[in-house]
Amino acid sequence: MQNMVILGATGSIGASTLRVMEHNPADFHLYGLVANASVDKMLALCVKYQPDYAHMVDERAAMQLKAQLPSHCITQVTTGAAALNALVTDCKTDTVMAAIVGAAGLVPTFDAVKAGKRVLLANKEALVMSGELFMNTAKSSGATVLPVDSEHNAIFQCLPLQVQTELGYCDLNEHGISHILLTGSGGPFLQADLKLLSTMTPAQACNHPNWSMGPKISVDSATMMNKGLEFIEARWLFNTKKDQLKVVIHPQSVIHSMVQYRDGSVIAQMGNPDMRTPIAHCMSYPQRIDAGVEPLDFFKVGQLSFCEPDFVRFPCLRLAMQACEKGQEATTVLNAANEIAVDAFLKGQIRFTDIADVNHHCLDSVQQTRLATIDDILQLDDQARNTAKSFINVLN
Repeated sequence: MQNMVILGATGSIGASTLRVMEHNPADFHLYGLVANASVDKMLALCVKYQPDYAHMVDERAAMQLKAQLPSHCITQVTTGAAALNALVTDCKTDTVMAAIVGAAGLVPTFDAVKAGKRVLLANKEALVMSGELFMNTAKSSGATVLPVDSEHNAIFQCLPLQVQTELGYCDLNEHGISHILLTGSGGPFLQADLKLLSTMTPAQACNHPNWSMGPKISVDSATMMNKGLEFIEARWLFNTKKDQLKVVIHPQSVIHSMVQYRDGSVIAQMGNPDMRTPIAHCMSYPQRIDAGVEPLDFFKVGQLSFCEPDFVRFPCLRLAMQACEKGQEATTVLNAANEIAVDAFLKGQIRFTDIADVNHHCLDSVQQTRLATIDDILQLDDQARNTAKSFINVLN
């Protein structure tokens, strides 16, 4: 039985992880839940699942949770950076689901990797911000990193076993792999009139045709920055060279990604658009468990279509690909700028099309120096955020 800690327990990935655990109660024990400040949601989870620990990043939220827990609940409530580090590095912790959205998830995820844990990586920003350092640390600590994002999990499943066990350092060419094909739906604005993009509202941007996701990742899907971040993540996970990684628009989200081999073969992973499938795969790897997901019905799938990405429609995707080529410093700046820009858009402070402008400005303006430590990365992240906020004030 694996002792599980879920970072981002009150989010959509956390909820899906708990549902998979419910289907497999003999295989997993809920050791810890981590959230920011959602007291009501965390309280309900503690009462239902009785984890050993519930950690709230917000100190006031932790106090409220502790006061509201019923007497029969065995859960210990903690807060503070030291307590979070202790939880993810605890000798009793076997597996960490890293699902905190954004840069906030970097430090605890990195701590788990440094401690040699089995890390189920749903926080793409960890690799976007610190890909080189992250994968080097995983190799030196002996940590197992398994990709939860549906696209990266699909790629992982389509790779040979030897490549799966050498993430970050595998030689794709040596194993006959010519290309990794990263699929993306194109989001809600794939067919929208280009002239109307600047008028799109947060509600429209969050109305994804296939997936039910949080607001930030939904907007990223609408700009295709989400695919750009996944492009960067794939570069570090699978050690790809520039010409080995491609993005393919696939609106139906049935094929989650593909691997193309030198002999002409293409292996694709398919399934219903439900995050429980990749979550269950990572939780049980190398075995398979019941995810509670309906099998794909090929008679209902209908037509599958594909097209090349339009960089005029999706400038954020091009920016991400360019930043990936420049390296870890550029991708750190891009991620920070994008988080600030998306937040401003969701609050109605900037237009949808301004998101790309903010990102482009920060990539051109923020001085990028060599990043050797997590502290270096966090300092550059902070600098980029301040630059983005200043530029947004100019836009207003």
